[in-house]
Amino acid sequence: MTSPPIDRPIVDRVGIAATERLIRPYIRQTPIIRIEAGDLGLAGEPLALKLEFLQHTGSFKPRGAFANLLTRDAPEAGVVAASGGNHGAAVAYAAMRLGRKATIFLPSIASPAKTQRIRDYGAELVIAGQHIADAIAACADWAATSHALPVHPFDQEETMLGQGTVALELADQAPDLDTVLVAIGGGGQIGGIASWYAGTVRVVGVEPEAAPTLTSALAAGRPVDAAAGGIAADSLAPRRTGAQNLAIAQRHVERVVLVADTAIRDAQAALWQTLRLVAEPGGAAAFAALLSGRYQPAPGERVGIVISGGNTVAVDFAR
Repeated sequence: MTSPPIDRPIVDRVGIAATERLIRPYIRQTPIIRIEAGDLGLAGEPLALKLEFLQHTGSFKPRGAFANLLTRDAPEAGVVAASGGNHGAAVAYAAMRLGRKATIFLPSIASPAKTQRIRDYGAELVIAGQHIADAIAACADWAATSHALPVHPFDQEETMLGQGTVALELADQAPDLDTVLVAIGGGGQIGGIASWYAGTVRVVGVEPEAAPTLTSALAAGRPVDAAAGGIAADSLAPRRTGAQNLAIAQRHVERVVLVADTAIRDAQAALWQTLRLVAEPGGAAAFAALLSGRYQPAPGERVGIVISGGNTVAVDFAR
């Protein structure tokens, strides 16, 4: 039975708070951990890490998945989604919990850990093309003929409303923050988070140099195709950001910084060596901005970092 929809799918604090109440029975409130900057060889105030990789399926994505499935009616054909893996796993998990049929399209670059999660949740898995954009195109074609309910990974109000609940929790757990660093793929997470804070806290986006999706869109003033490579390509490289995500970023994201693949690897290693936290490349990207110096806090600035994405097969950070 479908729950009643929220009054208005507008991505703001009212909509995010209403969505949080709706999805709360199905998601975890993930913890934060505060660490001294000196533990990482940095100067400055203690850091607040939001450990969103402890969410169901290993990333923030179930928030948006449940927001979609609980507010939209799915036909007999069920739901369909495309992603690099984390969104697909989240939709498959939400569909399993709610008794819906799910079909998930992934590119060939998706990690084995993510494809296995989707199979374990009972969804039908389709590999389509090499990149996330290929999977999204194939998914759209299949949705048009099957009439399944498409659940977009980022450019959709319900998706961003769900992802914005990360910020709702973080604002309660760490109300003293001046800045939050957020990794960017298509822009759903940063769109939701920036909509919650709406200028009250500085929101800084982080993208891989090899996949500057939002950076390219901000420079052009519209969504444009960007490079879609690098070690985080299965989570942070959709090629083109969404129009709604761009509009929110133009209003509420202070800036976007780029990090190299080597910096992301170093951030993965630092998370493991310092805290014994395992993050996939996309999950460590925001942390990489701080560790590499691409983002340098001002004296006294209090920084929070969202760590989201723990789906990786093997870890070898002993170097």
